[in-house]
Amino acid sequence: MTPHDAPDSVGLVQTRTVRLFTDAPLRLTHGGELRDVEVAYETYGRLDAAGANAVYICHALTGDAHAAGWHAGDRRAGWWDNLIGPGKPLDTDRFFVVCANLLGGCQGTTGPSSVNPATGRAWGLDFPLLVMEDFVAVHRALCGQLGIRRLLAALGGSLGGMQVLQWSLEHPEEVANALVVAASSRLTAQNIAFSAVGRRAITDDRDFREGQYAAAGVNPDTGLSIARMMAHITYLSEDAFTEKFGRNPQFDAHRPGFGIDFAVESYLDHQGQAFLERFDALSYLYLSRSMDYFDPFARVGVLDAVVARPVNYLVVSFDSDWRFSTAHSLRIVNRLEHAGLPVTFREIHSSFGHDSFLLADPTYHATLRAFFDRALEVGV
Repeated sequence: MTPHDAPDSVGLVQTRTVRLFTDAPLRLTHGGELRDVEVAYETYGRLDAAGANAVYICHALTGDAHAAGWHAGDRRAGWWDNLIGPGKPLDTDRFFVVCANLLGGCQGTTGPSSVNPATGRAWGLDFPLLVMEDFVAVHRALCGQLGIRRLLAALGGSLGGMQVLQWSLEHPEEVANALVVAASSRLTAQNIAFSAVGRRAITDDRDFREGQYAAAGVNPDTGLSIARMMAHITYLSEDAFTEKFGRNPQFDAHRPGFGIDFAVESYLDHQGQAFLERFDALSYLYLSRSMDYFDPFARVGVLDAVVARPVNYLVVSFDSDWRFSTAHSLRIVNRLEHAGLPVTFREIHSSFGHDSFLLADPTYHATLRAFFDRALEVGV
């Protein structure tokens, strides 16, 4: 039996593309507009007759639309395949699941490396600045295209959780339940600093060419790989690094120097190089910057809409996540609770740091399963 034939797999899937904002442009929060926005997305399961079983997945910084199943060409499993499928916590025999590559991405959705129709070349740094509201606007448009009037739930981890939080606060009439996992409502100076170093590595690469590297036939590979290596260090806990690598040498015998002498160095180098095959430097700049600006509770009256039309929240953190620690989740919980909103909070024990939200931890999955079961029971 191949993996895609397993009874708990959604099987072979295909990423589809739809064009949105063809009649009227998408007006972006910080200025500028986009027309004919291409959006790559996948769906799993079927929308029921009442349209009441839809769950929208918002992906993290370097994610894409391929959340579950297997692509026929490269047989690549979806990044959240352990969660989505028949009999899994997000059971596709009961739920209709949608995941789209977000605006500004580089996996089929319009972004800074897309062609600017006004110039005939890639947008580059002329692409408008993006914030969480812009991502949500495109998600909402896709839901309308798919015939989804109200989501049973929206779920996301990290940057995905930020999108879910924004969506629930801004348009609570469209989201019955919101699951915010390993996320933050406001980045700390340390978090902004990590992202700033990654972006500087990209923009200071001699092949960045002020964002027009594609036209020059080059790519800022060195800068982008360093940005990925830096970020990946923050995604794992110290215990996870110790368990995986310790101080193990990469080779049994080696000559000390400044090459790849330790196993952890080899691992990070591999992560950086593999990243070049699937991600774009401009998308990294735009999407990581959107996280820095996110601070929804700073806006006066931001809770008014959701208080008038309450959303049920599940907020999840992991005790070894030092990128978005439990303190970040508790800040969200406190703001929602003080507004009288229904909130369930769970801190999960895990030794794998921020990346824990992507893994098949039994306690974590049981928590999500219970929340989804209850959501389906209550309905939209």
